[in-house]
Order: sequence, then C-alpha cells, then structure tokens
Amino acid sequence: MKNILTDHITIKLGYSIIGFNSLFFLSACNHTSRREGKDAERYNIVYIMTDDHTAQMMSCYDKRHIHTPNLDRIAADGVRFTSSFVANSLSGPSRACMLTGKHSHTNGFTDNTTCVFDSSQQTMPKLLKAAGYETAMIGKWHLESLPTGFTFWEILPGQGDYYNPDFITMDNDTIQKKGYLTNIITDMSIDWLETQRDKNKPFCLFIHHKAAHRNWLPELKYLSEYEDQTFELPENFYDDYHNRTAAASAEMSILKHMDIMYDTKMLSEKDDSRLKATYLKFISRMTDEERAQYDAFYSPLIQEFYKTKPQGKELAEWKYQRYMRDYAKVIKSLDDNVGRVLDYLDEKGLSDNTLVVYTSDQGFYMGEHGWFDKRFMYEESMHTPLTMRLPRGLNKRGDIPQLVQNIDYAPTFLELAGVSVPEDMQGVSLVPLLKGESPDDWRHSLYYHFYEYPAEHAVKRHYGVRTERYKLIHFYNDIDVWELYDLKEDPSEMNNLYGRESTEEITRQLKDELKTLQQQYGAPISL
Repeated sequence: MKNILTDHITIKLGYSIIGFNSLFFLSACNHTSRREGKDAERYNIVYIMTDDHTAQMMSCYDKRHIHTPNLDRIAADGVRFTSSFVANSLSGPSRACMLTGKHSHTNGFTDNTTCVFDSSQQTMPKLLKAAGYETAMIGKWHLESLPTGFTFWEILPGQGDYYNPDFITMDNDTIQKKGYLTNIITDMSIDWLETQRDKNKPFCLFIHHKAAHRNWLPELKYLSEYEDQTFELPENFYDDYHNRTAAASAEMSILKHMDIMYDTKMLSEKDDSRLKATYLKFISRMTDEERAQYDAFYSPLIQEFYKTKPQGKELAEWKYQRYMRDYAKVIKSLDDNVGRVLDYLDEKGLSDNTLVVYTSDQGFYMGEHGWFDKRFMYEESMHTPLTMRLPRGLNKRGDIPQLVQNIDYAPTFLELAGVSVPEDMQGVSLVPLLKGESPDDWRHSLYYHFYEYPAEHAVKRHYGVRTERYKLIHFYNDIDVWELYDLKEDPSEMNNLYGRESTEEITRQLKDELKTLQQQYGAPISL
C-alpha cells in the first residue's frame, strides 16, 4: 500500500532533510562507553508514553475522578515525581525533546504545523543502539518523518485512529490492523519482547499510545463505564480571565469550542458542525457489528440531547460531564494495558533488571479555567505525570520533589545503559535522584517555550521560567504581556501579580533567572 506519511513529508518539505547532523552523531557515537560485564547485566528500559494524559486523571496523583490501579503500581514499586514538567506543551515538540535531550529551539522541532523532525540528528535511541541495545518504537511517532535509530519500529500515520487503525511499517508500507488501538499497541509491544528481539542484548522499548488524545473514542466494551458518575466541577470552571489577556483570547473553551459532534458524539443528520465529517470518518473505520454496538449506546443520548437542547451554563456542564466520561473510558483501557506489560515483565523474570517509565507528552485541562487541550505554560499543561518502577540497584522509593523536565529522560537512559552522555544534551540525568540522593546543585528553575501561533486553539506564543514557588511568563509576537504567579498562594494561577506593588524585587529576580536560562540553553532572548 501507499505510504501516506512519506508523501506528506515530500509535499511539506520539497527537499531532503537528511544529513544535517550526521557528522555530529557519528562523533558522539565514538564517545560512547559500556559498563563492565555482559550486555545482559545492563538495565533494560520500557518507556510508556501516552498523549494528553494529565495527572488529574491518574489516581496516584489525584483521587477525585478515577482509579488507575495498574498505573499506580508503577509508583508503588518505585517513585512518583511530584514536580515533573515539559519544555513545550505540544505533542511533536515534546517527543522531540524526549528523544534528543534538548529544548525545541535546539532540536529544531518547535511546533506541529511547520516542522519536520530532522531524523539524521543525534538522538538517545541512536546512542543506545550504537552501544549494543535492541531498540523499538511502537505506536504514535507524530514527528512528520520516519524513525531512525531503532532495531524495529511500526508507527501510526499522524495522530492515528482508535478503531481498526493503520500502521506504517519498516517496509515503507501502510497496513490496517483490526481492533482497538490501545490493545493493538500493547499486543505488538509484548510480541516484540517475546519473539522479535535478540534476547542476548539489553533492550529499550518505546510504547507510545494515542490515548488519551482528542476525540476520546472508548473501547467498545467500556462504552457504559462512568455513565453513572458525576464528575466534580473545577472551582475555576467559570474563569473570566481577569487580568490575563492571552488566556481570554484562547479558543479551547468547553462551552464555546468543544464540538458537539466531534467531541461529544451527538451526531445529527439535520444539523452540522465544523468537524462532523472528520468524526464520521473516524467511526466509519468500525465494522458493521462494531458500529451497531456503538450506535446502540449513543442513540438514546443523542435523542435526549436534541430533545432537551441545553443552553448556556447547563450546556457547558453537560459537555463537561460527557468529556470527562469519555476521557475516563479511554484511560481505563490504557490502565488495563499498562497492567499487561507489567505482568509480562514479572512473568518473564525481567522486572529486576528493567526500568519502567510512565509519562505523557504533556498535561491537559480537565475543565480548569473552563478549558480542554494544553499549550499554555500554566500548571495543568506544563506539569506531566512521571512515575518509574525501579530495578535493583536503584533504591529510592516514594516521592521525588525536585524539578525535572522531559529533556532529562535521554541522559537518564544513557547513564543507566552505561553510555556517556553527550555534552550538548541540555537535560540532566535523574539517576542520582533514583538512587535516593539529593544533590545540592540540583536545578531550581525550568525554562519553557511555546511557539505554535497562529494555529488551532489560538494560544499566543510565550516563554517563561518556573521556580519551586514562582512562575514568570512573557507572551510575545502579536502582543507584549507579562504574567507573574505565586504558586504557593495561588496554585490555580488566577491572580496575575505582574506590575503589582511589592512584586518588583521578585520580578527582577525572575527576569534575571529567565535570561540566565536562555543564555544557558542558547535560546533567543529578545523576542
């Protein structure tokens, strides 16, 4: 079959991206080092990353909404990071940061609309493979290029489909697989572990799920889950964005911008919506039998909705409940499948020598500020869940409070593999924290930069600095607005303190720290 991703790259670029950093990568590989002893004695790594899974919907972080027993197992057998953040709250850029250990401006993938990941550049999987690791990438890639540095890969075209999805193979073919995507990715991952890898070598397996990306299409067996649950409305659901210009102009309101058909599945033959055709395309992938089961569940809800026609506040809260229920259903399947991976590692005697990492490419808004989606530097989207089940030799258990970022994953995996961390990687290894150490020189601030504007959801370009207590954000490009938050006194970021009397000194300190980070990372300062 025709490879739709390759065609998209050719059209989008019009030229070749290969070779940009090839010489640098070869140089870095020549400086790798191995641990003493056999390959089998080095740690294996299983990296499970979801899309848009937020800590509010993971019960080891937040018990208000749902129970995630298998996800919680990872933290119970290891560590939970309580101050884990991303460098750019957007899918493709976040993945590029993870693979390279570098901020977006350095790895070149700043946004999803104009960028293609330069696969010729140095990446952590390439360094692991060069050091003798079996490396595999299965699931969502979303970097507008084909993977490099992997012994095996099969990836989704673009965002992928929940039902009977397509996969792009290493043979440059596109094939359809039957079933629900979260189950299929797990099946493929376990099959690779069991039958395809060289078992005489250590491995690093990347399991990248589409879940819980919009538009939250549940596994059919879970269609009725959570239907009797009323989810708690966030205190700032009706935020009026006072003194926050950029927040007021964003287009991610549950009331105004959540599509009635695409997002809440209230399909109507009479009415129309901006995304109706896309939704129909998604559900048309089901077999006739599957579609009948799907329609049997949604038809009564649709009839009731168009009969009552809720408006205003009633509609906003109705949409919120539908959103929360569908999102929770998608996470339930995800939790099941994480349990399958953990059980496999246990049954095969691999757990003692395997680091299991669970995270998401960013956080997400579950009604906070009246929103869905991500992008902003505010806590719900900059913060991401991060838990690790630790192998023998890494003795830390419980919470890790230090500030960490997704650029830290690459140097962490390399150190655990006995591979020298290249000097140009901007992240820092988390291994000291996993050993229970508390380094005196650990970072006290993080740099963030979001670039994708103008684009979907209309979130303005911005960058900023976050410390343990404060956050300073600068919105730029078509506006020039600063925001300052005291996260201790105002954890929901409702009260912009910038320019207020008595904040002059903390503002000066944060601007100095921001400039220091920009200089450290080689980021643009004058924007």
